Amino acid sequence: MRRRRRSRLEAEKTDRWVVSYADFITLLFAFFATLYALSAVDTEKLRTFAASLKDALNQEVLEATALQEQRVVPIPEVMGEVEAEIRGILKGRNDVEVRKDERGVIVTLGESFLFRPGKAELRESSLKALGELAIFLKGLGNRIMIEGHTDSIPHRRGERSNWMLSVQRAYAVLQVFVERFGIPPERIILAGYGPYKPVRENSTPEGRAKNRRVDIVILKDGW
Repeated sequence: MRRRRRSRLEAEKTDRWVVSYADFITLLFAFFATLYALSAVDTEKLRTFAASLKDALNQEVLEATALQEQRVVPIPEVMGEVEAEIRGILKGRNDVEVRKDERGVIVTLGESFLFRPGKAELRESSLKALGELAIFLKGLGNRIMIEGHTDSIPHRRGERSNWMLSVQRAYAVLQVFVERFGIPPERIILAGYGPYKPVRENSTPEGRAKNRRVDIVILKDGW
């Protein structure tokens, strides 16, 4: 009995390698099947994918090029051309000045051209010139700063302050540019300086008249 049991156990021990071998063969088959699946690429689908990717990349390049072609004019010589164009638009208008400084081209529109004394509503007579200027500026890519300025004479008690008046006057010009002529609002910077950035002394009527103004600055650095 003991001999039979021992021989039976020895037979079981010798047969165990078959199970391990079968597992190894199964894993080897799965490995080679995976390699085959990875190598069997549909070349037609691959060509289609590559063409689609190329088209998408070309489209992005075209869109980026279109953005770069927008007319931003930082070059001093070109800013001189901008200044000349604006001078032509505003030629013959009183209380208007065009000049350049380190920021860009500055269009100064005096109070008598734009507003009645102490008011923030635009004169009807100024709208045509403002419209022509807005159409020209819309074609540029540069940012535009609209600055309101006043003299140092305080208003009567109960009325708006000079600082508030300067902001409201700048905003009146902004409304024409954005709402009537469609200049993108993200291109415009609004500022009101009140009496704190005079260009003349406030001790004379002539000096105070020069200080009551709206400056439109076409920034030469564009953005």
